[in-house]
Amino acid sequence: MSKKTIFAVAIAALAFAQGVKAQTNLQTFYDFGKDRDHFTTTLEGFYGDKWGNTFFFIDYDYNKKVTDIPKKKHNQAPSGSYMEIARCLNFWQDSKLAPLSLQVEYNGLVGVNQNFLFGVDYFMHNDDFSNTFNFKLLGKTYSRGVKADIPVQFTFVWGMQDIFGVEGLRFSGFADVWGENVVNFAECNWADPSTIKERKYVFISEPQLWYNVGKLFGVDNLHVGTEVELSLNFAGYDGFYARPCFGTKWIF
Repeated sequence: MSKKTIFAVAIAALAFAQGVKAQTNLQTFYDFGKDRDHFTTTLEGFYGDKWGNTFFFIDYDYNKKVTDIPKKKHNQAPSGSYMEIARCLNFWQDSKLAPLSLQVEYNGLVGVNQNFLFGVDYFMHNDDFSNTFNFKLLGKTYSRGVKADIPVQFTFVWGMQDIFGVEGLRFSGFADVWGENVVNFAECNWADPSTIKERKYVFISEPQLWYNVGKLFGVDNLHVGTEVELSLNFAGYDGFYARPCFGTKWIF
């Protein structure tokens, strides 16, 4: 299961901008990775208030195969779900420390694991908030049986609006790196110990490029775009992988 679109449109980076509206959006992606070849939907939301902001998303991968019917091996239904919810606390939004927030986060993959994270978030932006950047340093807990020599996660989130001077074109995404003792269970042959590799950290980044195509015909809610999952030692795979996607986004 991909840790898809965490802070994907970087709307949480606007937490301190005055007049920012709450936003909920639904993204649908087709993953062209040779080990994926399925759709994923993501329901994502951001809501600001006087105490800070809340961000969440819920992923479903539609990769359950039909195998009991001859010549029917297409993807039929979701096989699992991954979700994250993060709360940034900021009671000092009118002070010089306004860019700095405290953060608490929960994430979990159904039937596999869950994590709690605690730390700080630092927010930067240009004058009109069209370019935003978040830096997060978080301590991380792990499910029973999962270990980490360095139980820390660093997250960088960005959002850049109307890039290259093209109105409606947005470049956004995140990059995560965290400590975790992981093995390549998706690739190794457990009967052959020489194929089992253990790594001490995981990296994943999902840059996205969105275009507000709907504005061309009076439906500003609709966006089309692409995402590339760049990962290292992620989800049981050893080494670097690049998995491209194409998708749509509807902002409610």
